[in-house]
Amino acid sequence: MFVSTQSSSFIDYICADLLKGYVSVYFKTFNGNVERYAYKNVSRRAIANLMVQPNMSLGFWFNNNIIKPARVQHAA
Repeated sequence: MFVSTQSSSFIDYICADLLKGYVSVYFKTFNGNVERYAYKNVSRRAIANLMVQPNMSLGFWFNNNIIKPARVQHAA
């Protein structure tokens, strides 16, 4: 399991499992708490790219690799 903790205005951190294509995104809330959302069928290439580029924007990565692709689904 890979954990990405780059600074972001709305994402606290991202946990990703490269082999399973599973990503948990922990969003910052207005009251200071963190909410977790899980996604499956995330591109393994995108996860690997996040792992090797520590300066990548988490928001940019999230929008391009979780929101835009139709194959990504919410996981339990």
